[in-house]
Amino acid sequence: MTLLLYNDMWEYMKVKPRKLKNNDKMRYLDTLYTAISSLKSRDEVKRFLRDLLTESERVMIGRRIIVAQRLLEDKSYFEIRQELGVGMDTIIRVHRWLEDDIDGYEKVVKKLEKIFESRQEKRNQAYLDPFSFEGLKKRYPLHFFLFNLFDNLGKKNK
Repeated sequence: MTLLLYNDMWEYMKVKPRKLKNNDKMRYLDTLYTAISSLKSRDEVKRFLRDLLTESERVMIGRRIIVAQRLLEDKSYFEIRQELGVGMDTIIRVHRWLEDDIDGYEKVVKKLEKIFESRQEKRNQAYLDPFSFEGLKKRYPLHFFLFNLFDNLGKKNK
């Protein structure tokens, strides 16, 4: 956005990417990509995106990623539309991006699948047997505070 002073009032003008000079556009995008790649943890990414984007924008990006997942699972446009409540234009646009030579969506979706599987395995292990020691530590963290503290210290030292 560009800020203009007009009769002592601030007025916002939306910047159209196609009207930007290539050097400016590349500088802006490089700044964004570098900022994101500098983040070290999921929590840092989460806080950065909360500050950068509105809730609606974050939700829409998340939905596009799920649309890409469903398309890669060979779900039909109709099934995706029913499940997520997204418009056909969004599904078509994501499908076009998936067919592009740049495989950004595909790489992210494959990584996501591995991360979600790993999370689910951890949950299953902890709650498979609620009376196992690990299950009890998860279920009653304050009762096992010292055990959990020593476990966490051990993980950090590895």
